[in-house]
Amino acid sequence: MSHIEFVVDHPGVPRMMFGELQRAEATPAKRMVQTLIQRYGERLHRLIDKGKASGELPPSLDNEAATTLFIGTVQGLVMQSLLAGDVGRMHRDAPRVFAIYRRGIRNT
Repeated sequence: MSHIEFVVDHPGVPRMMFGELQRAEATPAKRMVQTLIQRYGERLHRLIDKGKASGELPPSLDNEAATTLFIGTVQGLVMQSLLAGDVGRMHRDAPRVFAIYRRGIRNT
């Protein structure tokens, strides 16, 4: 929900990021976005490992797939809300979508 709150408070950031990622050439902004996503993924990996260590998540959970799915889920919520012109839509959809994600990663 922290990620969603950030996007709701700063809706121009994802627009800039998506726009920059469309460029074929390597730009400083594109490298910055790639670094941010990489670091975010690393943070998610650590959180997943912590969940495994505490018994909240199964040891068989594929960290890479769970991380990719989480980031893609948030990106999908962002994209849908921007297309709809309703950034508040993320507030309504995120809890329900995250509940499905949580059930999925617990039942691997």
